[in-house]
Amino acid sequence: MREDQSSGLAVSSLPSLPVGDVVLDTNIVLDLFVFNDPATAPLKAALQQGQLRWLATDEMRVELARVLTYKQILPRMAYYKVSAEDVLGQFDAQAQLMPVAPKAGVTCRDADDQKFIDLAVVHRCLLLSKDQAVLCMSKRLLPLGVKAQAAIDSVA
Repeated sequence: MREDQSSGLAVSSLPSLPVGDVVLDTNIVLDLFVFNDPATAPLKAALQQGQLRWLATDEMRVELARVLTYKQILPRMAYYKVSAEDVLGQFDAQAQLMPVAPKAGVTCRDADDQKFIDLAVVHRCLLLSKDQAVLCMSKRLLPLGVKAQAAIDSVA
């Protein structure tokens, strides 16, 4: 077991999180690569260690690129000294591109979030989102093999 120097957390295992696939909504990606939110440290470690494989689509990348141009995001990117190219570079380096998933048997009330749900359902994987429209569906997603939550548990 080794300690992640940036977070001080041990990153050899994620006992409460199986090794596998994860779908990240755009707000989680912003927390990871723009805001460097401490709550994303276990996720960042799991991705770097190969304990999680980040699944995404080209459509998700397009949405991220669009969000990075929002007037409320630009000052925060400047504050954190991060460019859109930096964030999209992280996406390109770490996300495993998948084909667009067919519509899942459950529908999110926010159409923009449906693509994340659809991909997670197809791959029966963890879905990380801070969007209440997604999180309120967590009980309906469980029988479909998807655990929807805002963050992963701390690493041990």
